[in-house]
Amino acid sequence: MSQKPGTHAPEMPIEVNDDTGVWTTDALPMLYVPRHFFINNHMGIEEELGAEVYAQVLYKAGYKSAYYWCEKEAECHGISGVDVFEHYMKRLSQRGWGIFTTQAIDLEAGTCTVRLDHSAFVLQMGQVNRKVDYMFTGWFAGAMDQVAQSLGYKVKTQAVQTQCAAEEGVEFGLFEVTPL
Repeated sequence: MSQKPGTHAPEMPIEVNDDTGVWTTDALPMLYVPRHFFINNHMGIEEELGAEVYAQVLYKAGYKSAYYWCEKEAECHGISGVDVFEHYMKRLSQRGWGIFTTQAIDLEAGTCTVRLDHSAFVLQMGQVNRKVDYMFTGWFAGAMDQVAQSLGYKVKTQAVQTQCAAEEGVEFGLFEVTPL
């Protein structure tokens, strides 16, 4: 099967179990769903709970999930330190959430800046003049904490989105990770 111009096949290994139909990438089972399906469900929950409450729920769940993901991927690939965090940014980008770029990172200090271009939320929702990428914030703190703790650092972090491409006049999302 040939690719459309300007596209390429997935850059991560995807295996499908013949008996169960479960998709796996590296060491973890995955789900493959249309973007509109996921975002419509996301927005439905936000409408019921309110963005602030929903963001808090997602932060905790995302933190836990990112921590676990980084732990398992580090084991699977035999990587550590900043390489684990960068692998996480690469996999998030490869899975269609957006293009994540680490602009600065200091694991021992617990600081990091992540840029987000082509956010799946912004692409689906458009210019709504508010921050819509709050699902990702817990991911960055969870990843930072797992990597830092694996290196013996005692730092614990928090993450916030400082700008979003869904806001008027903003071209990309930006997240800041700082120590608690």
